Amino acid sequence: MRRTASSTTAAEVTETADGSSGRSSARLVAALEALTRAEEGMGLAELSIAVGAPKSSLLGILRSLVRLGYLAHAHGLYRLGPRSFRLAADMLAVRRFPSLVRPVLQDLHARTEETVFLVQLDDVARRVTYVEGIDSPNPVRYTVPTGTTRPLYVSAGGLMLLAFQDPAFIDTYLRSVSLDPLTPRTITDVGKLRERLQTIRRDGFAVSLGETVPGAAGVAAPIFNADGSVTAGLLIAAPIERFEKQLPRFKRLLQDATSIVSGITPPPAAAGPRPPRTRSGRTARGGD
Repeated sequence: MRRTASSTTAAEVTETADGSSGRSSARLVAALEALTRAEEGMGLAELSIAVGAPKSSLLGILRSLVRLGYLAHAHGLYRLGPRSFRLAADMLAVRRFPSLVRPVLQDLHARTEETVFLVQLDDVARRVTYVEGIDSPNPVRYTVPTGTTRPLYVSAGGLMLLAFQDPAFIDTYLRSVSLDPLTPRTITDVGKLRERLQTIRRDGFAVSLGETVPGAAGVAAPIFNADGSVTAGLLIAAPIERFEKQLPRFKRLLQDATSIVSGITPPPAAAGPRPPRTRSGRTARGGD
């Protein structure tokens, strides 16, 4: 039977991994895979056979995993630790979170008849990702392909996510990012941007008027995780002409929608994007 790449085990990869770092990484994954199939736990000798690595090489890896909480060690046996189960829960959340939010997003779309998005923070790339979206039925609308990412310092979704991060994250980000203007309305002064972030955090909303794409406007509100952190939010985007007239109403609808979703804890980083999809109708690529 022909074996696909996806059926290759980590233990098999350890035999061909290049360099000591590659072998160590493969052995770490192979040990975790072996322990997921061993409810009663495994001893060092048994793990050495399963992973295909000398006990002396494997021991250091196992000890590190125990210190980090990914493994537990008692009575000569290694078992999965609490952080492994938390990681598994977060991995499931990556897949489940957009589907849990979708009914709320659909209701928000029906009430506003504008383009709506679920946005999430990618705290590694330090960008906002448009994870899920429903386009406005209006013939003139703004749309962003699912999976698009934008800088955090611009757009309603990015500014909202940045404003609700801890001060250390914000400070590090602002020291490292180049505030390149996307339109003449983009804020490029760090001091003014800090003031803007404080206002967003106080008001609970981020509003952007033509700062990312000329003629596009957006308002975003945070979704609070169970621990009070923010890694996602909801966004309404529309042409400025329609947007400004409806902004007070959009804020009320966003507040209602995010209060329903808050507490359904999403993963700490953006969920994997879906393949881009398009809809018929006259659209302008953008959205704020």
